[in-house]
Amino acid sequence: MTTRRAPSHIIPHAFPGITAGEVTDLISNSQVHAYAPGTHLCLENANEDTFYIILEGEAEVTKVINQNEVRLLKTLRAGDFFGEMALIHNAPRAASVTAKSHLVALELNKEAFDRVLKNSSTMAMTMVREISSRLRTNDEMAVEDLRLRASELAQAYQQLAEQELNRREFLTNIAHELRTPLMAAGGFLQMLQRGAIAEGQLENTLNTVARNIQQITTLVNDILFLQEMDLVLGDFEAVDLETLAKGVVKKYQHKAKEQKVRLSVKKGWRLPKAFGDADALERALVCLVDNAIKFSPAGGNVEIGFSADGDEVSLYVRDEGIGISPQQQEKIFDRFHHLEQNGDHLFGGLGIGLSIARQVVKQHEGELLVRSVQGRGSTFTMTLQKAK
Repeated sequence: MTTRRAPSHIIPHAFPGITAGEVTDLISNSQVHAYAPGTHLCLENANEDTFYIILEGEAEVTKVINQNEVRLLKTLRAGDFFGEMALIHNAPRAASVTAKSHLVALELNKEAFDRVLKNSSTMAMTMVREISSRLRTNDEMAVEDLRLRASELAQAYQQLAEQELNRREFLTNIAHELRTPLMAAGGFLQMLQRGAIAEGQLENTLNTVARNIQQITTLVNDILFLQEMDLVLGDFEAVDLETLAKGVVKKYQHKAKEQKVRLSVKKGWRLPKAFGDADALERALVCLVDNAIKFSPAGGNVEIGFSADGDEVSLYVRDEGIGISPQQQEKIFDRFHHLEQNGDHLFGGLGIGLSIARQVVKQHEGELLVRSVQGRGSTFTMTLQKAK
């Protein structure tokens, strides 16, 4: 057990040079109180009128910096005092003080504090020095707080500027991606109306028109889906990911051949079913496969594979494409991010597929991760909950 030292021994430590009479005067105007650990003696911004001298134990002084960061300013021990600033300036507390351990304090209210301060020149001089020191500390903290706020504002402005630039580029891409198939389909339709298409070319012409209209429909559906993703999920059920993957491969095999890319599903799995919305998961996988084909070189491979672990089942799409730099990996899931060119190669599309895939997986309370090495390819992995 710690032996409590008498106020007559503690006070000279707080106010060096104080006379015996001044000590007696201070004690006679004070009260002694004990506090349990965690008790708040002073609260920041509160209007309080008590001055404290610690006789026993420790207290922590904290202040809120930059709106939400609570910073420890100092630890007070026997002989330290606090609370005088609010009494002298009649202002709210500048910081909070909390008992760190069992704490005993000598306390004066405002009236007693003013009376003792008036009669004790030693105590008054100590207060002047302490107040000057604390004002200097507060000024330094205020400058630091302003510096942090200025930095945050500059960063926020930079982010807004980048988002606005990306948004404009996104709208430009939409206009371009819609204009090209519209003009192609419209041109062929005008030729059909004028009878300028030979009978032998009629089927190819109609197929071209249909393909361009389908491209327009796909683009519009992707845009609408991106805007309404929070509302489009259906009922969850057990989903066979291997069957779903085979369907997507069949649908995209023609595009893969046009790009001279081999698209396949890794075989030999006895995969448990996932729990989710089959249509939404198919759309997410379509986005990943389309992305993999688009960024793969001629002769490259795109493989869909699976794994299972515990209560989770995973599906991955692996390509041998251009890869993604670490800096780009932080941005690829942003709906306005779009890679237009790599070297001399131009990439079409709006670049919103990864945003759609991520949102779908997020709605399934799953996870979409990417591992990539520039020049060697990328692997996107969707991890979902198993069906019960």
